[in-house]
Amino acid sequence: MTTASENPPVVFGVDAQEPADTAADYAADEAVRRRTSLRLVHAVLPVTHHVRGVEESAHHKALRELGDEALDKATARALERHPGLELSTYITDATPAQVLVQQSRHARLVVVGSRGLGRVAQRLSAYSVAEPVSAHAACPVAVVPEGEQAVEEPPYLVAGVDGSPSGAAALDHALEAAALRGASVRALWVWQPPLLSFLDDERAALEECRTRLDEAVAARAHAWREVSVTHSVVRGHPVDVLAEESGRALALVVGRRGSGGFRGMLLGSVPHGLLQRAECPVITVPAPEGGDET
Repeated sequence: MTTASENPPVVFGVDAQEPADTAADYAADEAVRRRTSLRLVHAVLPVTHHVRGVEESAHHKALRELGDEALDKATARALERHPGLELSTYITDATPAQVLVQQSRHARLVVVGSRGLGRVAQRLSAYSVAEPVSAHAACPVAVVPEGEQAVEEPPYLVAGVDGSPSGAAALDHALEAAALRGASVRALWVWQPPLLSFLDDERAALEECRTRLDEAVAARAHAWREVSVTHSVVRGHPVDVLAEESGRALALVVGRRGSGGFRGMLLGSVPHGLLQRAECPVITVPAPEGGDET
């Protein structure tokens, strides 16, 4: 049996200003499910270049103390929830997103809370982590909103599939996560018609989507026999359809698109939109190395 020390850890970003208890519990539970360790990470923002001397030292010391206290509280919460959990902490000077992206290179999963920042703040705030980490992490990233979420019974995860390598990776992750939870998977291919289209063209496009979705699910049926999978092609806007599903699902799992350019382009319009609208955790999965992410 694989031990926790042989597995990459689940990494959780600890926020000293706005503790994300729901996300912290999610991260601890995920580490236990995956039989691995939990790594609690906190970043102390560097002091601005125009602050020097005594002011710099006092300000940095205060931030460091707040970070240490936040890590202590997060540690106590995780161990109270799972007394046998293998756990480590890490604190450093950097922006939170930068540290979490670095940690993702040696992690199984990165978990962060959602600060509820608006779209502009998500792009500009030094404290923003959900969007930049989801866009650049080397492993899957779970963004967990605060508060209790309604989950339909029996529980299921939703995977967004679109024929891309990242969509295939999202389906694989959803199946694994469902197996760990005793849940099922709903694989959805959301087809958005072009502005100008003819009925025959739409029928052909929908049929092609159904065929490719059938093939993607069938290719994984043997490996995940214990997971019940339903799949369907839905006509509409991907963000609208998947956001609607988020009100009842355990999580939404989507692929990350793009290989460069601006942050929103790298993340992709669908996960970017879902981070703003989803009611359940959104798990963004990068494509495997060599995948075509154009």
